[in-house]
Amino acid sequence: MDLVPALDEPLKKVLGPPTAKVMAEHLGLHTVGDLLHHYPRRYEERGQLTHLADLPMDEHVTVVAQVADARLLTFASSKAPRGKGQRLEVTITDGSGRLQLVFFGNGVHKPHKDLLPGTRAMFSGKVSVFNHRLQLAHPAYEPLRGDGADDPAATESVDSWAGALIPIYPATAKLESWKIAKAVQTVLPSAQEAVDPLPDALREGRGLVSLPEALLKIHRPHTKADIGDARARLKWDEAFVLQVALARRRHADAQLPAAARRPRPDGLLTAFDAKLPFTLTEGQQKVSKEIFDDLATEHPMHRLLQGEVGSGKTMVALRAMLATVDAGGQAVMLAPTEVLAQQHHRSVTEMMGELAEGGTLGAAEHSTKVVLLTGSMGAAGRRQALLDLVTGEAGIVIGTHALIEDKVQFHDLGLVVVDEQHRFGVEQRDALRGKGKQPPHLLVMTATPIPRTVAMTVFGDLETSVLDQLPAGRSPIASHVVPAADKPHFLARAWERVREEVENGHQAYVVCPRIGDEEDDPKKGRKKSPEDEAEKRPPLAVLDVAQQLAKGPLQGLRVEVLHGRMPPDDKDAVMRRFTAGEADVLVATTVIEVGVNVPNATAMVIMDADRFGVSQLHQLRGRVGRGSAAGLCLLVSEMPEASPARRRLDAVASTLDGFELSRIDLEQRREGDVLGQAQSGVRSSLRMLAVIEDEEIIAEAREEAADVVAADPELTGLPGLRTALEALLDEEREQYLDKG
Repeated sequence: MDLVPALDEPLKKVLGPPTAKVMAEHLGLHTVGDLLHHYPRRYEERGQLTHLADLPMDEHVTVVAQVADARLLTFASSKAPRGKGQRLEVTITDGSGRLQLVFFGNGVHKPHKDLLPGTRAMFSGKVSVFNHRLQLAHPAYEPLRGDGADDPAATESVDSWAGALIPIYPATAKLESWKIAKAVQTVLPSAQEAVDPLPDALREGRGLVSLPEALLKIHRPHTKADIGDARARLKWDEAFVLQVALARRRHADAQLPAAARRPRPDGLLTAFDAKLPFTLTEGQQKVSKEIFDDLATEHPMHRLLQGEVGSGKTMVALRAMLATVDAGGQAVMLAPTEVLAQQHHRSVTEMMGELAEGGTLGAAEHSTKVVLLTGSMGAAGRRQALLDLVTGEAGIVIGTHALIEDKVQFHDLGLVVVDEQHRFGVEQRDALRGKGKQPPHLLVMTATPIPRTVAMTVFGDLETSVLDQLPAGRSPIASHVVPAADKPHFLARAWERVREEVENGHQAYVVCPRIGDEEDDPKKGRKKSPEDEAEKRPPLAVLDVAQQLAKGPLQGLRVEVLHGRMPPDDKDAVMRRFTAGEADVLVATTVIEVGVNVPNATAMVIMDADRFGVSQLHQLRGRVGRGSAAGLCLLVSEMPEASPARRRLDAVASTLDGFELSRIDLEQRREGDVLGQAQSGVRSSLRMLAVIEDEEIIAEAREEAADVVAADPELTGLPGLRTALEALLDEEREQYLDKG
């Protein structure tokens, strides 16, 4: 048994430093255990061939196919000796489609010998287009045993143990799938050492195979049933271990002390409700009750409030803040941008009226002071705001991350409301929560609807409230894709529509992906993809587009610009003018994405719409149709009709249901690392589990995890589960959950 490497053995000891270095740098694999959990992406069946027609552009792929023909061509070349260069063109087929491989120069001799017509092999390389045809240039290849391989022994390790199913691993240009397969083959005996994280009763009750058996079957399946058994088991591991981490977090939070904050029966909240010119929707009433019930308990509320754009989340949050002030505490609302903080401050003071004039002469009996604190305030205003916070004069504080600085002290912080949760780092929220005498209650708001399973997985330590009803008086929004390259007259018509809206007394937004000043570097934009020529030009910019519109199709209209690098006073002045109807068209970046509320704005044109994500487009679109007139959103794109980018835009245009869009978005993007901060390119903690498809497993795992943690919070009787948790929650992720 001494020959079997332990799961925590570094790969460089087992596979040698060069291979281990590539695995660490490109795949994030460091130990034997990491490699065993690097699962095949799919399997090729020996008797079947890949669908070459479905290959994704610009991605590194591995295919199993058969050589149809091979031609060695000679061409004139100044770089080659004797002035003649050689190119080998090999056509491979899967019966349904064909793919061309090309090899140049000195690289043609070996493939010319290996890849004879009829040879079957695995090919690995990056898919590109040449002369309107898909090709792989200089792919790595491995002939399959008995198919004309030079060295049968070399392929034995890939092929003989795979039976009828050849595993295809997520690979990189530096390390092909079959080399990963050989490395897995070397460490596979260590799978027997894997300690099972699932409690026996759970595993047996659900008829799941043991972990060593699952690892063996995922890497070395003999039948499709083997793959099914292994996947079912490994999905449960991921869902269960993650849900245990979140359940322990919830359990620990429930032990913390907090001051109960109950509104006074005849206090500020009652006075505010009495002056509301409308009744709350059923949804707002239900969600408010959930929040007030939490605020009345003596451990901190941790609640996620998600709702459609315009569903009235701010109203619900404000009532929770007023209840906290009623109970003698202070409430703070954290906004991601200055524009949004100023907007919230304006709308809160307008909604409260004289109730926001606390501390002034002749203020209403039940009133408090509402203070704005942002990084760019003048020294005198800032000093006064800080004084109002520390004395308790200000019951409600609205601000940006400037609220988190050490200098900022509160008299008695009772509630923290975080708007647009995904914009804030965990440390920022944690620093703010640390400013209370004891942990304050926490309400997290997002206008990006999150599918239920994602909420259970990403925000599993938060209770969730959903507002899915729009208040009365909100209008529907019509959305259309404008294919500017295919049909330029559609774009001309879009500007006519904007003029018509303005002539009818309304206003419009035009949104662009970048600003267009010299600091604004288009190279920092999205990674180029060869989907279309349009990708090669930098994204359209606010300053350029505003100028072109003012001189061209929107000549004579009052066009203003708004972007994040303008001085704060200028931004505020522009928003005030636009809100007051003194500007017709606002050309802006995504600074208007959340919270901006101008009921008279009815039209929005989003330029280069394909450069925005699905949820961002949905957010932006929510800025129109906020009054009694119908909204119009035009998504302008130069992408060709068949491209994934256009399909994404068509999806946005086809539905106003944010929850449906968030599912589409997730299915297209995959999950990334649901445990938070891991950057793209780092291995996801979910390798097998797909949060949308595996909804049922996640829900069941959450229940099982809650039972296990309730019975044994420290998991003393489950050492295997403790080990799995430690592996999942390295220090960074542990902190992420601790602070989330």
